[in-house]
Amino acid sequence: MKRSYAILVTVVLTVSVCAQQELLGEWKTIDDKTKIEKSIVKIFKATDGFYYGKIERLLEDKYKGAVCIPCTGAEKDKPVEGMIIIKKMKLEGEKLTGGQVLDPESGHVYYAHIYIDKKTGHLILRGSIDKRGVLGRNQAWIRF
Repeated sequence: MKRSYAILVTVVLTVSVCAQQELLGEWKTIDDKTKIEKSIVKIFKATDGFYYGKIERLLEDKYKGAVCIPCTGAEKDKPVEGMIIIKKMKLEGEKLTGGQVLDPESGHVYYAHIYIDKKTGHLILRGSIDKRGVLGRNQAWIRF
C-alpha cells in the first residue's frame, strides 16, 4: 500500500513539473485576428507561488514606447513593455487557470486559461468574460 501511494505521488509530481516547465519561458504572441507577431511575453513562477506573464519586448516598431492609455488602475498610462499582463495563475494539472489577463490595447481584463496544444506545441491563451471560459477567444503563442 505504501509503495503504491509513493508511486502515485511520484507520477503526479512528475506530470506537474513537466507541465510547469513546458509553460514557463518566453513566448511570441500572435494577434488572433491579424496574425501579426506582437510581442515577447515571459511566463514565470513568482515567489508567492502564482504564475505571471510580463511583456518583455514589443515587436512592432510603431508600438515601441507605447503606454497603456485605456488601462485602469495601476497600469493606467504605464509603459506596455515591462507590464505584467498575466496575473495570479495557478497550475492545475497541465494548465494554468484561476487568474486574469490584461489586453493592453483595449484595457480590458479577462479571465484566463493557459495550456500547451500537444499537436502544435503552441501555448494557447484563452481569454474570456466568464470564469469557465465559454465566452471568449483563443490566441496561439509560439515558443521564442
